[in-house]
Amino acid sequence: MTSEQPPNESAATESSAEAVDRAAGELEEVRRREVGKAVEYDRAGIVFAAREAGRLSFRLRADIAEHALRTPETSRSPRGREWVTVASEVTDTFTVDRAAAWFESAWRLAGDLPETGGAPN
Repeated sequence: MTSEQPPNESAATESSAEAVDRAAGELEEVRRREVGKAVEYDRAGIVFAAREAGRLSFRLRADIAEHALRTPETSRSPRGREWVTVASEVTDTFTVDRAAAWFESAWRLAGDLPETGGAPN
């Protein structure tokens, strides 16, 4: 009997950047705009994700950001303490899934923040 599941190391059918763009089209109130060489995603005037030079960045809750930084291919973003950056050209299924999940988490957080961009209560 053979398994119909692909091996864990298999490449995803879409890139992390494509997964983010797909999620942006599926979630409500997402505005996508080009700022210089970057693409930013905002909700209610709050930027929560960005794509630039082969990297994706997400604004996450502080505790989630700290845990996210423990995963491969991630680093703290120059955008701020609660921002995590991941290489978008990595196309294994785990990285693509994380990018889509972090995008949605960042989107949810942006919906909870006041338009000034401050921390949620």
